[in-house]
Amino acid sequence: MRPGRRPVNEKPKDLKSSLKKLFFFLKPYIIPIIIATIFAGIGSIFSIIGPDKIKEITNEIILGLKTDINMNKIINIAIFLITIYLIGAVLTYFEHFIMATVTNRFSKKLRESISLKINKLPLKYFDTTPYGDILSRVTNDVDTMSQTINQSIGTFVSSVTLLIGSIIMMFYTNYILAITAILSSLFGFLFMSIVLFKSQKYFEAFQEELGNLNGQIEETYTGHNIVKVYNGYDYETKAFDEINNKMFKSAMKSHFYSGLMQPFMGFIGNFGYVCVCVVGSYLALNGNISFGVIIAFTIYARLFTQPLSQLAQVATSFQSAGAASERVFEFLNVPEMEEEKVTTNLDKTKVKGDIEFKHVNFSYNENKTIIKDFSAKAKSGSKIAIVGPTGAGKTTLVNLLMKFYLINSGDILIDGVSIKNLSRENIHDLFIMVLQDTWVFEGTIKENIIYNTKDVSDKRVKEVVKKVGLDHVISTLSHGYDTVLNDNEVLSAGEKQLLTIARGMIKNAPFLILDEATSSVDTRTEEIVSKAMDKLTEGRTSFIIAHRLSTIKNADLILVLNEGNIIEQGTHEELLAKDGFYAKLYNSQFESITK
Repeated sequence: MRPGRRPVNEKPKDLKSSLKKLFFFLKPYIIPIIIATIFAGIGSIFSIIGPDKIKEITNEIILGLKTDINMNKIINIAIFLITIYLIGAVLTYFEHFIMATVTNRFSKKLRESISLKINKLPLKYFDTTPYGDILSRVTNDVDTMSQTINQSIGTFVSSVTLLIGSIIMMFYTNYILAITAILSSLFGFLFMSIVLFKSQKYFEAFQEELGNLNGQIEETYTGHNIVKVYNGYDYETKAFDEINNKMFKSAMKSHFYSGLMQPFMGFIGNFGYVCVCVVGSYLALNGNISFGVIIAFTIYARLFTQPLSQLAQVATSFQSAGAASERVFEFLNVPEMEEEKVTTNLDKTKVKGDIEFKHVNFSYNENKTIIKDFSAKAKSGSKIAIVGPTGAGKTTLVNLLMKFYLINSGDILIDGVSIKNLSRENIHDLFIMVLQDTWVFEGTIKENIIYNTKDVSDKRVKEVVKKVGLDHVISTLSHGYDTVLNDNEVLSAGEKQLLTIARGMIKNAPFLILDEATSSVDTRTEEIVSKAMDKLTEGRTSFIIAHRLSTIKNADLILVLNEGNIIEQGTHEELLAKDGFYAKLYNSQFESITK
């Protein structure tokens, strides 16, 4: 099992909470659902009335064979039957229409809630949960729930109505035949209860393994190039097969148990039909009932066993939906980020640009402290470089500054205001971030550059593009700024990095974070990107995280981190003169380049 993926038996369950959540989402649609179920019930009642009228027609025909057939009475009964069946069909149509509308709105609301929930979850959740599993909850599990509501609620109500109504009509018609039909079907109820009890855990396991499978596929295709380069096909295939086999086993067991229901219930129905025919024939021979009663009872027997089969199918659907709803509402029940006590709002056009870390301590868990009593000051417009070995806490500092994680103790001040008193949205609005992994979405070049920034003129876009040196690249594209980035129009890593730098310039915030922004490009491209970044840092308080120390020579202050502590600080020349940790780190890189 890969890191971060939870075993099925470790999945926290809270059925009561899940049911409460489900009721909350269905509450606005209770009235339409009730109306739809009433339509389904009335349609079923009309189906129950039919056999009694068919009995009358049969008796009239048998009586007419001895005397004269009363065609007027037969025609009137036939018209009555056609009318109620037609009304039943119309009601069934409206029931399906209402339920389809309700389920689509339910799914829409549920997905909106999931989308809002994602924005409220702490970064730690996404660091420990495969993206594919989250996507499976948003797509497969929500679809399973909505399809069950759409197809099963109306079927459940109509089946229960048919079952109760047919029992009443059977006893009304002949109690001996009614008892015969019911006794012959008791085995079906018992069997269905056993199957439901046995198979539920396999439905839950199937939904869980489906999420795991999506997570594994997402990981593999995201790192497809790495898999190819390292010839990891066998390894990934083995991991896929392991999850796929688990999913296969749970699917086979769940489908095996659920598949038993319909044929067994079909057998019970036919068995009841035979019993009714045998007992009915005996009663008819003795003159206790008419032939029309036997005809009516054969239909009632079908109406009695048909809802049993439908209820078996509904039970299977409810099992799948129950497993899916647990996963969806488990996600919705994940603890959100702590509520913020916002007392101040900083206007990015008026921010001076001073940042201070005061005795900051932070740990991802209780076993290991990442940042230990960290203190530093960044003056307005200064360029602060943060260097150190992997795991020293460089990116963690950025996460704390952006309030992705909350510090354990200490404080971070922006223009003298604690970030504890600022909203996350306000803090994010003050920063530009250019990361190692560039993010470009499927859209035009212009849409990618002005992402979520309003009132940006074409002139401003062109000025920024020219400033970062991306104008020549755009001019070579098929439709210039309107070129849609997709599989047919692909930018290089350096060009994508320049695009993200242009995006940052468009945002025009007072603070800048560059996190390994040149580590994924070649030396020649690094020079171009570095020039663009120098222009981006002008007039901004900048934090630069870099492994390539040659890119931060002109930094106003270099903070050298190791195991969460500042072990050295100063300018490039000052740190080299100290001949300490930074000097050794810089010289080792220089030596590796010269070699």
